[in-house]
Amino acid sequence: QVQVVESGGGLVQPGGSLRLSCQASGSTFSTYHLRWYRQAPGKERELVAAITSAGGITNYAGSVKGRFTISRDNAKNTVYLQMNSLKAEDTAVYYCNARLGWGDFWGQGTQVTVSS
Repeated sequence: QVQVVESGGGLVQPGGSLRLSCQASGSTFSTYHLRWYRQAPGKERELVAAITSAGGITNYAGSVKGRFTISRDNAKNTVYLQMNSLKAEDTAVYYCNARLGWGDFWGQGTQVTVSS
């Protein structure tokens, strides 16, 4: 049983930045693969970014590549999503997913709203 908690969402103007954080419990955090997803009303949930346990390999959706950066701090059991140059179409609920060899755990989501 892994607990996953996101934070850092909020309201930001177009062109602005936000940094989302996700803390996942467990003594084996360093082995987790971590992903950020997002879902806007009426749309399917989509993968935004992913990072391997070692942090050496990252992957991004084409719509966010060059603007978003995923990173992790294993000492703090935390994964981050730095979001820059935000656009209105980035508005969504953002979810953190921890993928283990034996399980798949989700946070409750944090709302990101990009609006002037």
